[in-house]
Amino acid sequence: MIDSRPVCDYEGSNYQAEFWGQGQREYEERAEQIALKALLPKQGRWFLELGAGAGRQTPLLAAFDHVVLMDYSRTQLGQARARLGDDGRYTYVAANVYNLPFAPAAFDGAMMVRVLHHLVDAPAALKEIRDVLAPHGVFVLEFANKQNWKAILRYLLRRQNWNPFSPEPVEFEKLNFDFHPRAVRQWLAGAGFKVEHQRTVSHFRLGLLKRLLPATVLAAADALAQPTGNWLQFSPSVFVQCAVAGEPDGEVKEIKEMRELFRCPICKSGLQSQPAEMQCVNCGRRWGFKDGIYDFKEELS
Repeated sequence: MIDSRPVCDYEGSNYQAEFWGQGQREYEERAEQIALKALLPKQGRWFLELGAGAGRQTPLLAAFDHVVLMDYSRTQLGQARARLGDDGRYTYVAANVYNLPFAPAAFDGAMMVRVLHHLVDAPAALKEIRDVLAPHGVFVLEFANKQNWKAILRYLLRRQNWNPFSPEPVEFEKLNFDFHPRAVRQWLAGAGFKVEHQRTVSHFRLGLLKRLLPATVLAAADALAQPTGNWLQFSPSVFVQCAVAGEPDGEVKEIKEMRELFRCPICKSGLQSQPAEMQCVNCGRRWGFKDGIYDFKEELS
């Protein structure tokens, strides 16, 4: 059956324009791009962008031969497709991060930015991601940090009741979580990743500073502070570069054609392709392809 864990669904929303398109988060966007440029692999064949949304960060992946944009929202993927087109480099996939529809070790790189904070079971999602990455593949993860300086100050002034230093996640709104950096590192290790670099991002996310100083100045200052994330994490956002640890259990087959990429998200068996759908060779479930999007969000009836 389809996974029953709740998922934050941006279906039907205009998130890209409303959240990012009005200029109020130019500093945050510039700071994130600085971090990603420092942490992303410099080249590769297959890259998976989890929670790709409308493709805001996808242009940073120009060094990869094939980029798979995955999101739970078909609406967001439609916006990404309108922006990026169908030139063959991009593949658009609607799917649940708890049940990824990809072959084992299919990708040599992946990233997930502004997604983990929506997940009720982050360790399970990280294990799914690990399974679709090739040996020594690189994974770049962003998470919302509960141990940020504003939360610490509020806690010390007794203006919030949750402890920013404790390891458990805090759900400050429904399906919106902040995580402790130590807990995230433990989950990554448990999933089979080795943390290689950490960057703290958006150090100056304060309304007053954003009104007084240009975004370019704040981003330049952020760039200087980001490498300190290898030792201290007190910013609201943390980016982590990880590598797949260990060696594969068996032979890893390189993906050469699109039909080799997909697996049934439920039973992980191969799929038989037809013009407008794919069917699992084992459990018989059927999955659609419509408007340029491979749809594993809901099985066909």
